[in-house]
Parts: sequence; structure tokens; C-alpha cells
Amino acid sequence: MLTPVCRADFRHTCEQNEGMLGYGWDEYDTRTGGRQVVHDSGNKIDLTTEFVKIPGGTNGGNWAVRIKGSPRDDASADLKTTVVFYAAIEGLGSLSVEGDDALGFEGDVTIEGKSPELGEFKIDITTGSKSNKYPIHAHPSHREKPLDRTRVDSLQLPDQALWQAKGRVLASQNQEVDKYVGKYGEENTPPPWQAFTIGHTPGVGNFHFVQKTFRGPFEFDVLFKSGSDPNPLNTEVLTDKIKSVTDSFRARFTRIFVPQAPFKDPVFEGFSRSLFSNLIGGIGYFYGDSKVDRSYAPEYEEENEGFWQETAEARSRGTEKLEGPSELFTSIPSRPFFPRGFLWDEGFHLLPVADWDIDLTLEITKSWFMLMDEDGWIGREQILGPEARSKVPAEFQTQYPHYANPPTLFFVLETFIDKLENANSSEKASERSLDEDIAGRNLRSAHLDNPGLAIQYLKQLYPLLKKHFAWFRRTQRGDIKTYDREAFSSKEAYRWRGRTPQHILTSGLDDYPRPQPPHPGELHVDLISWMGMMSRSMKRIAKKIGEDEDASEYGSIENAIIRNIDDLHWDERAQTYCDATIDAYEESVHVCHKGYVSIFPFMVGLVGPDSPRLKAVLDLIENPEELWSEYGIRSLSKKDELYGTEENYWRSPVWVNMNYLVIWRLLDLAQVAGPHQAQAQRMYQALRANVVRNVYDQWRATGFAWEQYNPEDGHGQRTQHFTGWTSLVVKLMAWPSLDGAQSSHDEL
Repeated sequence: MLTPVCRADFRHTCEQNEGMLGYGWDEYDTRTGGRQVVHDSGNKIDLTTEFVKIPGGTNGGNWAVRIKGSPRDDASADLKTTVVFYAAIEGLGSLSVEGDDALGFEGDVTIEGKSPELGEFKIDITTGSKSNKYPIHAHPSHREKPLDRTRVDSLQLPDQALWQAKGRVLASQNQEVDKYVGKYGEENTPPPWQAFTIGHTPGVGNFHFVQKTFRGPFEFDVLFKSGSDPNPLNTEVLTDKIKSVTDSFRARFTRIFVPQAPFKDPVFEGFSRSLFSNLIGGIGYFYGDSKVDRSYAPEYEEENEGFWQETAEARSRGTEKLEGPSELFTSIPSRPFFPRGFLWDEGFHLLPVADWDIDLTLEITKSWFMLMDEDGWIGREQILGPEARSKVPAEFQTQYPHYANPPTLFFVLETFIDKLENANSSEKASERSLDEDIAGRNLRSAHLDNPGLAIQYLKQLYPLLKKHFAWFRRTQRGDIKTYDREAFSSKEAYRWRGRTPQHILTSGLDDYPRPQPPHPGELHVDLISWMGMMSRSMKRIAKKIGEDEDASEYGSIENAIIRNIDDLHWDERAQTYCDATIDAYEESVHVCHKGYVSIFPFMVGLVGPDSPRLKAVLDLIENPEELWSEYGIRSLSKKDELYGTEENYWRSPVWVNMNYLVIWRLLDLAQVAGPHQAQAQRMYQALRANVVRNVYDQWRATGFAWEQYNPEDGHGQRTQHFTGWTSLVVKLMAWPSLDGAQSSHDEL
């Protein structure tokens, strides 16, 4: 889009610094389509795209999108807007546009194409609504290039340049501006909506720009028609399909994610639809090479005191190389700011998706595990190709095969097993039948409807899971014996690699306070907790596929980890779980910074209803002078001397993914008889209400979900449009209210 003011208002992607009043999907389903709105206050227009997928033929089917512009209330009556659609094809294949009118296309524009995967196809860019209006002005340039015509610029570019669309369209416009200046002089140039147009050179090429310029509101369609489908695809078909997609999405969403008390007001359902649609609307396919340092430098063992200085020197040698290409099917944390795959984020992302479309969830999960190398390592951040690297500072692009990341995908696999165990009820089978296509095939839950298919999936994945688990135990091992630590098991202790004095980026908790200075004898309570969860998952998977000996072994590891969490990390004086390090006297000591790390064994389900540690954990969470806030659980205790200091990324803010884990475990405890059931019920109700209401309030006030929330005033912080794990509130709203339980918090 382009306003009459200046080309700085040209939009290509939605960025954080452009002052949008909100953007994203109002509703979206990966299998059918949805509606997306961009509220562009700077350009004084709301842009709506209604996208649908239409099955047919043998080459992947058809798709279509309706593009509508609606001037905002403060816009002038003759607001000028220009829209550029572009199409490109990489590798084998062809695209071409036929047309010889030098003034531009009066009617529809058709791009004809062919590729090995898609076969023959056409893309029609329609003239659009009869009510569309176009700019008219007295400058002589209007007669040379009337703006009621559609312009096409066809280019042949190197494959590696195809992602640089914005730069190419600006270059095309620059050429036209230079021509106008040369012809009419700087004092008599055309108005901006005339000057900033592309050249009109339709023909053969692998990249085609199609530009339309409007006055006031506008509407037009883009129709992709597969040559293998004999059925027509036109504006009328698209109109009918948009309605059916909307109706089916809303009916299904209400059935799966209906908000429970106290979120029964209809505004919460619209909020829930938006967050979920933007989560699932961020799913994409990524392909390209990546930077990996496989030097296996001895410094990367991190065995010496001062190891962080040695590893920094090793990284500075620049021994990384490009590997791949690799492919990944994944969702993402934030379309404008983090448009790539993050390993520990993805396990959280897929928990709501699993309720909507388990087969899609399993496909994404498998895609991640297929990235595994021969040793069992998966890179924690997938920055694939030059376009992805253009969004990441150079110092964060290289991945290291000794760096781990929280194994949250095992939450997804456990969720799958839970669903398998509940899949035989007639009610569930009846619900899933509503998702069948016209051929009677269930498109979303084949792995639940066919137990044999589910077991086959787990068996195919199982060797990779074993390898990944073994890699964790081998590369992230902590030292018990050297420092004469007393523990049930001499093996089960763990330490994150990639440590610096300021950060453990590999833990996901970045600047959360850790022992100072770093020491090779450190033990990290969050990592051993992840390993306990991972062991439990492996036990359940092995049992499900009949690997009974493996299941027994994983059960023994799980038990040893649970015992060692208490032996190595429980601090009796502080009444909490703590990291451990080695002091100046070579003695193992606890370093306690109460916060998310302190409650990790609880958050991953390793502290049961009868645990002698449970009461202290619950009291820590519920204490407003420590972790509890009106907006969610703080990442660090208010009493900690480092609370809110320095970078303050994980040193006070409320994070939805961590709060989700706490609420999940509180719900489990609240529904099981035990000495602390009443307290768990009270906390569950209050915390669920606090988190959901604050995320909703900030979404309503700003138009965005946020990466984190301020524990003092609830304001959204850092990355906006963070519809990754913040979208977990969709599940929280759909969880039971547990009405009738007593609550000491006023929020309810």
C-alpha cells in the first residue's frame, strides 16, 4: 500500500515499528482458509484478505483470496491506495503474462504457469467490484498511464533474489519516478499516486508484479486455478466458499474451544478465535541452508573453570559453515518478529493445535525430529536460508551441536497418547465424524480413529526419540562424583551447556539468575526437571508400542531423577528447589533464586499430590511478596535482589507459557484427593482468571498479544503480535471453572 504522503508508508510486511492498530487472522484453519485484517492507521485504511482453499484436480487443488480496502473514519473521501500483488516461481517451471496494450490491462490479468509439482495453472487477478474507483488528475502523465488500468512488470531474477520482493518493487518504481523527473522536471512531477507506479512490461519471467491503484474503498480477487481441475473458479464461487469456510470454522471452534466460566461473555470467544487463528495461521514451510559450527573444539566441553571465556574465544574463530538445505514444517512465535522455528517454543505452540487437528500436529512434530543429526542433536533455532538470516543478528545465527533446548515436543507426544487412550468413547467418535470430507475420510484425526496408524507413527519416530534422549543424557550430563555429592543415583544430574555469566540462552530462560561465577560443577534444577518429564514420556511411548524392556528402563531413570531432584536440589532452609554449584572450598552448595526455576519440578509434573515438598511449592507460588501477582506468576521473586534488574527478560515479567504449566498442574491437583486439594483449587481458579483476563485486557487495549506482561501493571511488553505460546490462553479459557471451590482471591 502507498499513501499520497511519501513512500515511507509503503507496507510489505507488518513490522513492530509501523504503528499498526492491530493485524492478523480473525479466523483461520490451515485446511480451509480464513479472514485476516490489517488496521493500518498510518495509511488510514483497513485491509481485509479472505483466503480459501478449494480441493480439486490432482496437483494440490486451488486457492483464492479476496482483497478489500476500507478507508478508516479519519480518511479523506478520495483516499488513494495502491496495491501490488506478486508471483514468483523458483527452480523448474515457468510464468508468463500475455498482453500488448502499452497503457495497461483494462480487464482481468492472467498469469499462466507450469511446474513439475503444480502442473499447469493460471492465476487470475480480477478487475474487481464495479464500485471500484480510480484516481483522476490533470497532469499529462495520466493520459500516458491511466490509473484505471492494471500494470504488470515481468522480471527474470536469480533464484536467490526471489525473496527480495520489496526492494525489487521499489527499484521498479524508482525507474518510473526518474523517467517522470526527466520528462517533466522536479517542479512538475506527477502526484505521488501516479509517480510511484511500476513499469508496464508484461511477458515471460520468474517474477511478476501486478499493481492496482484505487480511490476510496476497493475490492478485487486473486484466483489460483489448477489445470487438472475441470471445475470453474470465479468470483461467484469464491463468494460462496468464503461464507462456507466462515460458517464451518465458527461452528467447529465453538465445539472445541468454547470458553468456560468466568469467560462466557461472547467477547471472549472472539478473542479466543483471534489468538488461535493467528497461532495456526503462523504455520509455514521453511527451506534453506543454515550456519552450524561443527568444529567440536575442546573448549566446547566446558570442563574448566573460566570455560565461558574459552568458549567465547572458540566461537570467535568463525569455524561455522553452511549446511543443508533442510526443510521444516512448523509454527512460529511471531510473524513480524520471529518468523522461524524455535524448538522449545514449538512444544507449547502445538498443544492448542493438537485439540484442533491432531494429524497436523503430528506432521509438524515429525518434521522437527527429522532435522536430527546422526548424534541426536536438533538445532534450537531454525534459521533456514538467506531470507530467514536477514531477520537475525549475525551473532545469533550460528547453531552449535552441543547446545540443547527444553524438549517441549515431548509434551505433545504425551498429549497424543492421552488422546489415544480417550479415543474410544462414542462421544469423541461422534464429534470427529463432523470433520469428514466428502469421501468420508477424516482429515484431522486419522491417527486417533486408526490405532494401527497411531502405533505405526510412534514406531517410526521411536528410534529418533531414543537417539535424542541419549544425546541429552550424554552431552548435558552434570558431575556428581567429583564433588562427593550424595544422591540416590550417581548418574542423574544435568547442566546446561552454552553458559555465560549473564545468560543461559539454551535453557530458554536467558538472563534468569544463576550461580556466579559459572562453574563446570553446576547443576541446574530446570534441566533435570525436563529430563524427568522426558523420561516419563519415553516410558509411556515405549509401553504403548510394546517395548516393555525399554519402558522399564525409562521408568527407572524417571524414578532416579525424581529422587535426585530432592537429593541434589531441595534446600531445606530456603524450602525450595535451587541450582547447585561449587564454592571456594570445593563444596557443593545451593544458590537459590526463587522463581520459575524453583518450581520447575512442579511445573513438569514431577511433584505429586502426596509429595512432602508440595505445600512449600504451593505457598511460594501463592505468596504475593514472592511470585504471585494480579496478572500471573512472576518469573522471579519480588524479594530477590536481582528482581527487575539489568536486561530484565526473565527477572520479573509474567510469561504465559510458564503460567500455563503452573495452571495445568494446579488443575491436576484440584481434581485429585490429597492434603492440598483445596489450596490447589483456590489457586487454579484465581490464577487462570488473572492470566486470561490480563491477556484479554491488553489485547483489547492494544490490538495485540504480547511476548510477556509486566507484573506490576499487567502491560504487554517486548514483542507485539506474539501469538505463539501466548495463545495458550485459548486452552485455559476452555478448561473447567471448578465452580464451588473456595477462593481467597478477589479476582474471581
